[in-house]
Formats: sequence, C-alpha cells, structure tokens
Amino acid sequence: MGFLPKAMGTRPRLACEVRAEGVVAARADDSAAVLSAVERVALVNGLAANGAARGERVAAVRKALDAVSGRGREVTLVVPDTAARVLLVDFDELPAKAAEAFPVVRFRLKKLLPFDADDAAVSYQVMSQTRAGTQVLAVAMPREVLEEYESLVREAGYEPGAVLPSTLAALAGLDEDARPSLVVNAGRESVTTAIVRAGVLLLHRTIFLATGDLSAGAAVTAVAPEADVARQASPVAVSAAAPESEMAREASREAARETTIAAIAARFAAMEGQTTPAPRAPEAPQVSRVGSALASGMAVQSSSAVSAAGTAENMRTDSSSAASAEEIVQAVNVAAAYFEDTLEMAPQLLLSAGTLGADALSRLLGGRWQRVEEMVSGGSSDVPAGWLAGVRGALRS
Repeated sequence: MGFLPKAMGTRPRLACEVRAEGVVAARADDSAAVLSAVERVALVNGLAANGAARGERVAAVRKALDAVSGRGREVTLVVPDTAARVLLVDFDELPAKAAEAFPVVRFRLKKLLPFDADDAAVSYQVMSQTRAGTQVLAVAMPREVLEEYESLVREAGYEPGAVLPSTLAALAGLDEDARPSLVVNAGRESVTTAIVRAGVLLLHRTIFLATGDLSAGAAVTAVAPEADVARQASPVAVSAAAPESEMAREASREAARETTIAAIAARFAAMEGQTTPAPRAPEAPQVSRVGSALASGMAVQSSSAVSAAGTAENMRTDSSSAASAEEIVQAVNVAAAYFEDTLEMAPQLLLSAGTLGADALSRLLGGRWQRVEEMVSGGSSDVPAGWLAGVRGALRS
C-alpha cells in the first residue's frame, strides 16, 4: 500500500487523536479550524497490547467521532509522537523525480532505522536544495503499525484520510510568527519538545516516560511529507545505492546532532548538581526547514484512499511517576538550553500542547518559567485546552 499526501486545503473536516489517556475528536467547518464540535472519551487500558484494550480503543474512537461527525466519514488521524522515526538526511545530490529519489532515500534509511527499512512505511520531503546538496526530512514506521491504527478508524465506521504525529499536528495550528516558540507536548507516556520559528522546525525530540506502557501495541504510525512530494502510488523497490562516502558523512552528522543534545543535557545536569539520567529511547533532534509544510500539517493520505490523566496530580505517585516528572523537567530544560545556544536568546514563552496541561506543567517546572500557556485557548471542564492542540492543528489547512 502506498502513501499519497493530501493536497493542501483538502484534509478531512474531522480529526481524531488517540493518546494513552483517551481519544478526542473534533470537527471544523472550514480551514480556519474554528472547532464547531468536540468530544473526549477516556481510555482505561491506554495503549496496552491486548484484545480488551484494543476493543476499548475502537469503541472510544467510534463514540468520539459519532458525537462530532455530522455527515462526514473521512478522518484525519493524529497519533502519538512515539510512533514515528524522524530523520533529517543530507544528500550530495538527489534525483529530481520522486520515482527515482524514493529508493535512494529508502536505501539511506537502512543504516539509520531500528527496524526493517525495506518493509517500513516511508515518506520524505525535500527541505532545501543548494549547490552544496539537498536536505530531506524522512519519516518511517513499521507498516503493520500503520495498518493497525488505520484499522481502529475503519472498525469504528470511518475512513482514515490523513495521518499526523501529535506534535507536528499541533504545530500546524501555529501562525508563522517570526518569533521562535518552544512547545512541550507532555502526557502520560511521552514528552516531546519542539522549537519552531517562522514555520521552520529547529528541534523535534521525543522521549518515553518511566510510567509509559511501552508494549509493542503502543507503537503506531505517523508520516510527514509535503503535499507535492512522494506521489507514487506505492513505494518503489530499492534500485539505487547512495555512495558509501555520503553514508559515512551522514552517520557523522547524525552522531554530531545527538552529541550536541547529550552535551547540553550533561551541562545542565552539572549546573543543577545532578547526575544526567540515561535517556529512554530518545529521538535525535531534527533541524528541518518545513516552511509551508507546517502550515499544512505535513499530512499524509492513508494507505487506502478522559476524564483525563492530563494533570500532574493525576500522575501515579510512585517511583515511576517521580522518574517521569524528572524526565519531563529534564527534557524541557535541555530544549531551553538548545533554544538559547541555537538562537542566541532565551525563550520567553513555553507553549503547552499536551494532556498534562499548562498549569500542571508550570507547577512541575517549579515556577522557573514566568509564562507557560496553552497553545490553544478555550477548552472546558469536559475537554481541557491541552487536549485540543493536535486536533485543531490537524484541521487547519
């Protein structure tokens, strides 16, 4: 099955986000993404990999979408950030035709992915092209994971039309302000930090939390090319090999990116008199020029056509909860240091996009930030604002 990107402005008017804490669905009647209907359904079993949990997820998706769908049946699906492996890859040169470039990109990913690149769902977007080379944002996930998430929507009686990872969906709701923004998407199982300036993504880093359910069933899909990229109906078999010299240079660049983040984390921990904890499956920081792709949500067409645990008080008060809280604080502090090192200015505002919520995040950070605000204003007792960032961004085009 192939991956055909949705044209800008043609994504479904329904969106549904699946998180460990629950499912939220929303409808917007135009591309401005003013939400006309919202519904949230809690998940008791989260993303656990068992039959009862899966049945609960299907029922939750159906209930949430039925409450907001009206006549629509096609859905933009927003999935956890932990679903995707996102890589910024540099090429000395890349064929101009997608049918010729795609196998080159897939071949390069063989050395970079922790799963089989040949069978993975892969998509890419050309970030920039200069005389020095071409930058590509590549996103990949196990194909069976994509099919599992899509099947949740289909069994609920709807059709997945586009798939977005949570934080990229949320970022699509931001105006292309020249001022840089630091975004934190924190929930029960993971935290993602992102930096964006004028529609340009400077950092995207996801970390599993100690309380998270890291079972195989928790991993799901997200793919992210721009609308005019990778239009082939099915992935092209690998037929071209990238030069070994390019592969060596890419490995060196990737290692340098990871080292930069690790050095910042160690430096911050030393300043605090702490020992830097070993990271739990972190994503390498991605420096990507996404331009209008962020505005369009970086959506991809599907392979066919709470009561919330969202506050700090709701996090379980055991040793794992304490570890998760420390990991969230550490992730935010590292992102803030990266922000200052990269942009030569301190971040003035932290935007919260996750189910943890801005107030709880502010308390968790111990008042070190003067301004922690929800990315989306509004919300209600039934659906807090932190739950809305992903679906609102997914509906904005």
